[in-house]
Amino acid sequence: MDKLSIKVKIADREYPMKISEGEEENIRSAARLINERLKLYKEQFGIEDKQDLLAMVTFEVMVDLIKVKGVSNAESKQISGKLDELNDLIAQSL
Repeated sequence: MDKLSIKVKIADREYPMKISEGEEENIRSAARLINERLKLYKEQFGIEDKQDLLAMVTFEVMVDLIKVKGVSNAESKQISGKLDELNDLIAQSL
């Protein structure tokens, strides 16, 4: 697959990237969401320092990621438990 050269702007800085064509929409959406969150924190809390804004957005994203992974792990454990029960039932019936 060919690589596509793009530039995304985050916090008034451009970042050149080489990505697969199929990733472009996700990359641009991610940059747009980051910039929206930066703007929200700037307006809500009056923070001007870009490093502080980026740190807050990064922290928010990591908390969300941990929540998602926590749900996934809980669901995975539940599914694994059910599969073990089914395996036991199958083994007993054989």
